[in-house]
Amino acid sequence: MANFLGHPKALSTLFFTELWERFSYYGMRAILILFMVSPSEMGGLNFPIAKAAIIYAIYTGSVYLACLPGGWLADYFFGLRRTTFFGGIVIMAGHICLALFSGFGFFIGLFLIAVGTGLLKPNISALVGTLYRDNQDKRDSGYSIYYMGINIGAFTAPLLCGWLAQSEGFRSALSTHNIDPANSWHFAFAAAAVGMGIGLIAYVRGSRLLKTFEEQPVLTETARQMAFQKLISYGFSGLILVAFILFLFQTKVLELSTEIIGNGFGLLLLFITATFFFKIFSEKNWTQKERKNLYLITILFLGATVFWSLFEQAGSTLNIFAEKNTNNQVSDFVFPSSWFQSLNPIYIICLAPMFALFWSQIGERKISNIVKFAIGLLFMAFGWAIMIFAALEAQEGVLVSPAWLAAMYFLHAIGEMFVSPVGLSAISRLAPAKITGLTMGIWFLASSIGSYAGGRVAGFYDTFSIADIFSTLTIIAVVASCLLGFTATKFTRSE
Repeated sequence: MANFLGHPKALSTLFFTELWERFSYYGMRAILILFMVSPSEMGGLNFPIAKAAIIYAIYTGSVYLACLPGGWLADYFFGLRRTTFFGGIVIMAGHICLALFSGFGFFIGLFLIAVGTGLLKPNISALVGTLYRDNQDKRDSGYSIYYMGINIGAFTAPLLCGWLAQSEGFRSALSTHNIDPANSWHFAFAAAAVGMGIGLIAYVRGSRLLKTFEEQPVLTETARQMAFQKLISYGFSGLILVAFILFLFQTKVLELSTEIIGNGFGLLLLFITATFFFKIFSEKNWTQKERKNLYLITILFLGATVFWSLFEQAGSTLNIFAEKNTNNQVSDFVFPSSWFQSLNPIYIICLAPMFALFWSQIGERKISNIVKFAIGLLFMAFGWAIMIFAALEAQEGVLVSPAWLAAMYFLHAIGEMFVSPVGLSAISRLAPAKITGLTMGIWFLASSIGSYAGGRVAGFYDTFSIADIFSTLTIIAVVASCLLGFTATKFTRSE
């Protein structure tokens, strides 16, 4: 029965759960790199930009990399619904660690959030797809509405968490209550934990609505035993590796620079990606249609990887630009630089209903998904081209107008609407039935590589001119858009 904005009521459960999960994620992400580079007397970690950028890259890359094992666990053991719930609990535990601890506890918190997001993110997205098995024409529209929920959380979180972490008003309030103002960052992390807690409550209350749609893993006893053996083997090996690394750092037997660790993580991402696609395509049991769909998924994966590597500069390079090179004052009101992180989601909130109507009107087969991705990358290029002029002005020592960032985020938001909800819908539709959750993990692997690349670019902020960085990003977007457009003309439409 369609009774949530013309869609199944179960969509409301996923809508509000993801809204609050994204509130927790984007609230923390908006201040993460700023917290790491902030001076110690202001409560930050006082890391150099290059070091903070690498940590940010590893963390954001790990968040989406964890979607691969998260999807696998859902497909083989727990199902989409239960795995999503487990992920929410782990995410909340991670934010609590950030709220209570600094130093080593800070890294434990980041680790837990990454693991929890890997359990939740691919599986709640796949759950949305299960609502439309009997109504494929409304799938893109449903994902656009779901995506609007994501962006409501992403819009409100930087405003609240940024105010708690950076505003002089809140710091003064802490002082009047005999609380060290330097602890303001931890109040912001606590707000993110509360957000995830609300999301869990919404999910539990509406979980019964999902039982009608979810399909539990159906495996032979042999397949289940083999999967369990892999889980024990890989899990035990992973624990040994983590314990060994912690031992090395704790005893200082081995001193690894942050640069080496960051490069090693990048190589690991490339290895995992290559291995993953090799194993999928080496499987001999795919039908001709499934194999063709896998080729299409690969093309979309490559396009999404480039898109997210450009888009994810928002939390790193652009966050630093907003802090160091932008005039964050309107009249007599000085606002936190992290508030710029709310621009993209508010644009998405405004654009999502229009795009949902647009996709419903034209039908999903009128424009191929590859072409949609090419258009998205073209808008990404327009946004970065605008920032070249802002960078040239900033290099003259001027604090630039916030209008530059506002215009850029608007263009990037349009590009995002051609890529993210469309990609989610396409992957859920094209995925072979027996690896639905795992295939959604492939989609988020693109976000992992993109987020890692986005973080690493920020490390060049003090090394190269800002205009050169923005020019390079513009060129990458244009070239990728052209290549996808060319591919769309050669690839037989099977969408």
